[in-house]
Amino acid sequence: MKGLILRSTGLWYDVLADDNHRYKGRLRGKLRLNTDRVTNPIAVGDRVEITLEDKDENTVLIEKIEKRTNYINRQSPKKDGFAHTIAANLDQAIVVVTLAMPRTSAGFIDRFLVAAEAFRIPGVLIFNKTDLLSKEELFVQEKMMQRYEQIGYTCMAISATEDEDITKVSTILRDKVSLVSGHSGVGKSTLLNRLSPEITQSVQEVSDYTEKGLHTTTFAEMFEIFENTFVIDTPGIKELGLMNMEKSEISHYFPEMRELLNKCKYDNCLHLREPQCAVIAAVENGNIAKSRYNSYLSMMDNDDNRR
Repeated sequence: MKGLILRSTGLWYDVLADDNHRYKGRLRGKLRLNTDRVTNPIAVGDRVEITLEDKDENTVLIEKIEKRTNYINRQSPKKDGFAHTIAANLDQAIVVVTLAMPRTSAGFIDRFLVAAEAFRIPGVLIFNKTDLLSKEELFVQEKMMQRYEQIGYTCMAISATEDEDITKVSTILRDKVSLVSGHSGVGKSTLLNRLSPEITQSVQEVSDYTEKGLHTTTFAEMFEIFENTFVIDTPGIKELGLMNMEKSEISHYFPEMRELLNKCKYDNCLHLREPQCAVIAAVENGNIAKSRYNSYLSMMDNDDNRR
């Protein structure tokens, strides 16, 4: 049989088989050796071949992992120099952000989008909790959305408590496999719970003292919310995507900088202080947002600007 990995909890996997039955699956030993500096050989979203192991116990053996169309990694939290694959075979990567309670930094957004670009996965921004924003904050949000839309990203402003907005989100999810991420406290779990009665993710309030969310998701999990429509809920991602990325390639994952490829005086221009740099000129004349360029500089310096 063929199956789809819905969840990994260590040595065991939840597998949705082609017969629409869910099994507990484990790897054959030989597959565990093929890690290639990745801590998990199988990720949520992987397509696999399985054989029934124990009918009474509802268990299967995972015999083969099918070739992935793409995947997205983060730095392994447990093993330096190793990656952890968050999910595979994605149609889009969605980051849920908020401008209040808690505020999502531009640095976090840009790192997420750069990681998605690096793995060739279209990025989407959902601005949640619009009902909590003042007029001034709504204006800032609108300008921020325009900035990202101008460079090709889909943006949407919602309140996860409004039925009409849930319908809007459902539309961009339909017939796709979507990874959904974001800082803890941005309403990601609330949004997912509203999308499907099958999803019952734990929700906690944002701390009034720190204005930061409390982590409620501990591992990636895939849910089928409509026929042929899947969402993958992920833990709050911090160490995302930039590991093993050469400084010379980071600008390639900023679409507005990629457009200026080969326009600088020097072929090896890093867009820092070089003369006749097309990217620096675009920042100075307003064609590239200063916030985006600042995010680029922080990535080049390996600074943490995600808070």
